[in-house]
Amino acid sequence: MAHDKYRELVRAGVLGHAVGDALGVPVEFCSRRELEKRPVWGMEEFGFWPVLTEIQSADVPTGITYCHLPAGTWSDDTSMEIALMQSLIDCGSFDFRNIMANFVRWMTNGDFTATGAVFDIGAICSQAISNYVLRGCDPLECGLSGVRDNGNGSLMRIVPVAYVCYRNCIVDAAKRYELVRNVSSLTHAHEISVLGCLICVNMVCCLLDGDNPAQAYWRATKCAYSMFSESTRAEYRRVLEDDISKYLAGDIQSGGYVRDTLEASLWCLLNGEDYSDTVLAAVNLGDDADTVGAVTGSMAGIYYGYDAIPCKWLDALQRRDYLLELCDKFAETEITV
Repeated sequence: MAHDKYRELVRAGVLGHAVGDALGVPVEFCSRRELEKRPVWGMEEFGFWPVLTEIQSADVPTGITYCHLPAGTWSDDTSMEIALMQSLIDCGSFDFRNIMANFVRWMTNGDFTATGAVFDIGAICSQAISNYVLRGCDPLECGLSGVRDNGNGSLMRIVPVAYVCYRNCIVDAAKRYELVRNVSSLTHAHEISVLGCLICVNMVCCLLDGDNPAQAYWRATKCAYSMFSESTRAEYRRVLEDDISKYLAGDIQSGGYVRDTLEASLWCLLNGEDYSDTVLAAVNLGDDADTVGAVTGSMAGIYYGYDAIPCKWLDALQRRDYLLELCDKFAETEITV
């Protein structure tokens, strides 16, 4: 693929992710019923969020204030994704200590944030980073592995792995699984989280290959998932065996469970008509609106293209030029696996 085309795909996926994230954060935790009465149509300012102002260690905040943040502010979803991308740029490979170091910089210093404010850190991600900083765990042993530790915190940052697989023509199922498992396990080590991430990576690789959403979904469901237990594959039955697009909206959950986030994002993409329609549908499902918006926004951005993202949303996006510069550096970097 020509470099210019690949660069545009990176821009589309990453900025599409950030826009979906920023659209969703102001209504995170709002119910679907609330959003039916007052749906999101564009970028909004935040209410007052608790923001860490001083941190002595990775899990001991010593100062918290409540800040009113501007429209276009993205959350931990985008921060952790670009922290991963920066490591891949700096190292030219998957250096898991360097990735964790970037997560620490984000959590303790406010690096990789939209406004310098650290907020909305997921409990599982926070504990995994603490395992690295305070307990000196090996990066690949930092992630939580209990059945109750299957939030969407690794799914929300997994798309850069799909770019690396696509750029390096990695179609081998075992190699994709290894990469996805390792990157997910930095924070989320249970195989339910890993499988959700792998389905997403396979889906994104098909979109990068030029498939439309229906084609990409069909191909992704036919990929190899036999490395997972039968009970874990059963968690994704509606995605892998049924057609998730045929379910009614009332059957789609949009909370923080990794399976629910993946189902909701695929459902919105498969039923959408353009980038705006798709991402607004995701955000207006409510509950974990920013993460569903971000994951959906990545896939919709890749399929519809960067130019399909409304200019008014891009103009409102915090640190847009920084994100574009990061995307271009990422697209230029040869990343070995």
